[in-house]
Amino acid sequence: MAGHSKFKNIMHRKGRQDAVRSKMFSKLSKEITVAAKMGEPDPDANPRLRLAVNNAKSQSMPKDNIQRAINKSQQGDAELYEEIRYEGYGPAGVAVVVEALTDNRNRSASNVRSYFTKCGGSLGETGSVSFMFDRVGEIIYKAEAGTAEAVLDAAIEAGAEDAQSDEGGHTIYTAFEDLNEVSSALETALGEADSVKIIWKPQNLTPVDAEKAQTLMKLIDLLEDDDDVQNVFANFDIDDETMASLS
Repeated sequence: MAGHSKFKNIMHRKGRQDAVRSKMFSKLSKEITVAAKMGEPDPDANPRLRLAVNNAKSQSMPKDNIQRAINKSQQGDAELYEEIRYEGYGPAGVAVVVEALTDNRNRSASNVRSYFTKCGGSLGETGSVSFMFDRVGEIIYKAEAGTAEAVLDAAIEAGAEDAQSDEGGHTIYTAFEDLNEVSSALETALGEADSVKIIWKPQNLTPVDAEKAQTLMKLIDLLEDDDDVQNVFANFDIDDETMASLS
């Protein structure tokens, strides 16, 4: 896993295309519905909804699905979801942050705890590991967006905090509160981004050997397969050879 992808949501790691795609659309729909219900159902007047819609579009989610998710927020029988963050330690002492949207807090907590326990980890209290991460905006462009120098110049001009490039593409980081403004400026300069998200970015990475890596990836897969879990972030550092062997 190269560079920035080490601390991205790892949903596409093993290419479980059909099952992953269906589950991803379900989670994107849930976020759109929640965002629209919490504010205006118009993306132009609701920054969170605009971000959710842009993420859905970047994953090729059909427009009809996006509109249905927005419409659902305006229905009286729409589910009430609660935002919960779980934190804990996985194999090799890797810090893990889990973001969930759930209509049943007890079910979600029980499931998440069981995943950690099953993989030799431990679920902690809120705040037990998040202090090791920074809450930032992440904007990803494909390599074709431009040279590293051109993307860096555009990022600086847009007001971003950092930009990293490798053969896989470009990742731009911005302050949490500046994400919408910076992403809009970058869209003008570079075109539509491949992904625009709010993430938990590790301040430092924890090395993981091959044996522990397998168990860690099992934990992450279990978490991401859970319908209540929206995002998983972890501060692991696994070498490319080991990661390739797990794919």
